[in-house]
Amino acid sequence: MDKKQIISKLNDAISNNKGDDGRNHYLIKRINENGLLCESDKKYLEKILALDTIEIKNEFIAEKDQSIFLNPNLTKCSLCHMDIQFDEKSTRYKKDWYHVDCLKTISDVRENKLQDEESEEENITTSIPQKIKKDPIQILLTASIFIFLSISVYFLLGPLSMMAMGLGGAITIFHVIGSTKKLYSTNVSGRNAPSIFLLFLLGSPFIIATMIAYEGYTLLESPIRIILLWAMTISFWSTMLFVPMAVLSKHREDGQTYTKTYPKISIIIPAYNEEKVISHTIEALLETKYPKKEIIFVDDGSNDNTLSIAMRYNEKIKVLHKENGGKASALNYGLVYATGEIVVIVDADTIIGRHSLREIVKGFEVNEHVAAVAGNIKVRNRLNWITKCQALEYITGIQIVRRAFDVFGSITIVPGALGAFKKSFLSELGTYGKETIVEDFDQTIKLLKAGLITQGSSKATAYTEAPNTLRDFVAQRKRWYRGNIQVLKRHSDALFNPRFGYLQRLSLPYLFLGMVITPIVGFTSVINAIVGTILGDGWYVLQVSLIFLVVHYLMTALAIRIDDEDPKLLWYAGFLVFGFKQIIDFLLLKAILEQLRKKKATWTSAKRIGMNKN
Repeated sequence: MDKKQIISKLNDAISNNKGDDGRNHYLIKRINENGLLCESDKKYLEKILALDTIEIKNEFIAEKDQSIFLNPNLTKCSLCHMDIQFDEKSTRYKKDWYHVDCLKTISDVRENKLQDEESEEENITTSIPQKIKKDPIQILLTASIFIFLSISVYFLLGPLSMMAMGLGGAITIFHVIGSTKKLYSTNVSGRNAPSIFLLFLLGSPFIIATMIAYEGYTLLESPIRIILLWAMTISFWSTMLFVPMAVLSKHREDGQTYTKTYPKISIIIPAYNEEKVISHTIEALLETKYPKKEIIFVDDGSNDNTLSIAMRYNEKIKVLHKENGGKASALNYGLVYATGEIVVIVDADTIIGRHSLREIVKGFEVNEHVAAVAGNIKVRNRLNWITKCQALEYITGIQIVRRAFDVFGSITIVPGALGAFKKSFLSELGTYGKETIVEDFDQTIKLLKAGLITQGSSKATAYTEAPNTLRDFVAQRKRWYRGNIQVLKRHSDALFNPRFGYLQRLSLPYLFLGMVITPIVGFTSVINAIVGTILGDGWYVLQVSLIFLVVHYLMTALAIRIDDEDPKLLWYAGFLVFGFKQIIDFLLLKAILEQLRKKKATWTSAKRIGMNKN
């Protein structure tokens, strides 16, 4: 007997009111869909249609009860556990079979519960407090940093230098107290003037240099030590501020609640000549777990196979094409087609984590003024010295420095590799600008200047392809650093306007420190260390160098621990003090000189190697 004959017999049974009407209709639907029937279905057909077993073709019968829609034991009621007779009315509910009368006694309660679950999943934010587990190793590393710094200052430095270090400690305590009272930056009115912290930051090197110079000539009898102590003072300040803020940020993140609110998101992928990596990026986004998402791919006039590769997915994503105009124009083009409440930007060479979209959206629930959330960017092609140093640089930069800014709601760069924005705020600010070559940095500063909040999420991970040769690395950093200086220059007014909150009080001053002061101090320190060693002060140079090295290793170990990263990367921490750091300082100084000479900044990109997702 074929499929049509069985369906005809079942229709006759329905017309003659024979058997269970609901089950008859169900079997007709399953057979029409070529679905496998369970053994109990076979017995039911034999009984109700008066057929012999041999007459039912095996193609309709599963060897085992494989149906995902049915409970294999269909002959018993799931409530009363009595056999359901073939002539009794039965019905299915949540994969189980019931007597109709049995189900009626609980239907109201079960249906209400089902509706509550569905409503909770789609519309209601359910906060489930998460227990914070204290990490003893993290506590030990944090304590070790401060104990080591205190001992070093006490035994190595003179009283005036200790006073300079104490000023850094006082600043840290001030900011820690401030962060507990008011978490986010807010607009305040007042007379235009630089922040007290900026004045202290800009003026203190000269004051401290004078103090250390006096101490150096009268007590230490070596002018070479002056610069080394100045560098140590600045490093001491940074450590005293960033480490406690990073620990505080980690503590707050661990205390976040689980949520079930999923606003619709639009994911925009701008791409130009990314044929080696684009398929991995799209597939990772398709696999990412999020209930309401749309993926918008924007080809910015590629002249390779990028567009044709993306077209393979055109049934699942929106594929757009435009003439080449740069990344900012591609993002603006994609925003026109975005319909989500949240817009997520993903670079074409980035593979995001399976749960990253859920995690990054969670950041918007902290406060209604949160405009953007930065993802946790990791290097996936850790193949050689240059890529492993970059991987470690990303980890320490995000887990120590960025976390400090996160505490104050003023992260300055929501990266293009993975960053989420509330679309309504983007619309109010206007389109991505072409005035700089680092559109992500520029757009983030615009949000902060509008009095909005930017947060970070270390659980929203994204894996990017870092330059794997020194030549490509230099090309990438040349664009980054020139672009960063462009942004600082463009938004320099924020340094002197108190209404910009923590952007003016903390974030921009420290960016200025990192981009301008630090490379100058770094190169000057190296030169002085070499000269000091030649002049016979090698033991003191060695002591200072070891202090820098030990503190950096402890901070790196803390960052790796916070991020649950590969401990083997700690072997490369020394290069971020000697070797890799000098390359960074040189490129920063080069960018400053090019900006002063008004040399045109151009877009540069690294060569892709197209690693597999795994």
